[in-house]
Amino acid sequence: MRYPILFALMTGFFWGLYGPSMAPARSALHSPFKPYFAVGLAYLVWATFGGVIGMRLNGDAFSFTGEGITWGFIAGSMGAFGALTLTLAMFTGGGAMPQIVMPIVFGTAVTVSAIAALRTAEHVNPWLAVGIGIVAIGIVMVAYNTPHAAPQAPAATAGESAD
Repeated sequence: MRYPILFALMTGFFWGLYGPSMAPARSALHSPFKPYFAVGLAYLVWATFGGVIGMRLNGDAFSFTGEGITWGFIAGSMGAFGALTLTLAMFTGGGAMPQIVMPIVFGTAVTVSAIAALRTAEHVNPWLAVGIGIVAIGIVMVAYNTPHAAPQAPAATAGESAD
């Protein structure tokens, strides 16, 4: 594949809309975990078909190694656990949480990814620490200054009048 920056930007776009999409799903389904179940179904469908299509376009054989499957399962589990903890973060904080949670998620993700890369690094540039500090400041600035949605009025339940 040739366009890593484009795909990285698209990933940020999709993941950036993940949190704000969970809030209306949670409201419509009256549960934080029903949307998570739907997310699991979406992962299953898109990952399966996307993987098969990608393998076909790449000319890959449909054969796997135990190590590859193990690491793929670990990676998928990290994504699923991330989706679960994101669901929990949104559920415990109310409707304004996408604007607060998402900067924390992305800032933390890039920092953890950089720290994980240290295990194979021969040399660590001191600017990495400066960058991590800037990311932390950026998380606070973005979370604090993002416009937050007004609280929604509770929906009327069956049998209650709207007047």
